[in-house]
Amino acid sequence: LASGATLLLYDGNPFVAGGRILFDYADAEGMTHFGTSAKFIDAAAKADLIPRASHDLGQLRAMFSTGSPLAPEGFDYVYRDIKPDLHLASISGGTDIVSCFVLGNPGAPVYRGEIQCRGLGMAVEVFDEAGQPVRGAKGELVCTRPFPAMPVGFWNDPDGARYRAAYFERFPGVWHHGDFCEITARDGIVIYGRSDATLNPGGVRIGTAEIYRQVERLPDVMESIIVGQDWEHDVRVILFVRLREGLELDDGLRERIRRAIRDNATPRHVPAKILQVTDIPRTKSGKIVELAVREVVHGRPVRNVEALANPEALEQYRDRPELREGG
Repeated sequence: LASGATLLLYDGNPFVAGGRILFDYADAEGMTHFGTSAKFIDAAAKADLIPRASHDLGQLRAMFSTGSPLAPEGFDYVYRDIKPDLHLASISGGTDIVSCFVLGNPGAPVYRGEIQCRGLGMAVEVFDEAGQPVRGAKGELVCTRPFPAMPVGFWNDPDGARYRAAYFERFPGVWHHGDFCEITARDGIVIYGRSDATLNPGGVRIGTAEIYRQVERLPDVMESIIVGQDWEHDVRVILFVRLREGLELDDGLRERIRRAIRDNATPRHVPAKILQVTDIPRTKSGKIVELAVREVVHGRPVRNVEALANPEALEQYRDRPELREGG
């Protein structure tokens, strides 16, 4: 703002006017940087929008994606159907740090499916379960040194106990952010989902984004949400899908979903149950809430219901007979 930038804000459904409204806005105002979510990019692709054919977007230089991991297919869509010569920056950080741990770099290449680099002033590493830094392997996103945007504490936490419990208990003295991710051979970053939502069937850790990527490539599936259900001294994967309007989930589509996951991930990723819903609960900022669904599936109360934009959607996940059956 100090440099003279102007903020362009939109509050409402981004798919009114046939999904054109944000691109209309970009053209009308000469937008240079378009901030959005991975879910919006995926939904625009599902809706077969081709903004580069319907809009000028001549001044648009960058598109920022956050809120959840951007799948490789999302990168394909942006460069193919929105604009081939913009800078696509998938970014990840947090409201709590008012910044990004990993983000884009306009002076470096963009690789499909990867966040480009770690942020300036951020000593980001990926730790394994033993607290050792790893490359080319999945682990926990940590920041090993203090950083400029580090919060100094929480309100109503006079001795700092809640603050330390939130960030420093897993690896003493090291900020543990709660993302399950990997640093690649190119020094890029791939985020597989939140650590607290990571699935663990048979003791194998699976990031939810690994399954979302395969499921949501199918044209019949608009979006999905995955949780782990405690079952017979283990955890089984439960997948809920929201389909295109008018479609019903049948055995044929279930098999296509399972085959897509099995062929492109591993048999461990294949859900034990696939169930249809008409709505997926999300926060007021648009993030799907896997933890809330997991609590409802287990019959436990959901905390922070007031943070949800559509808390009534949780009722679709409560007391489902299919979740009491084997399979």
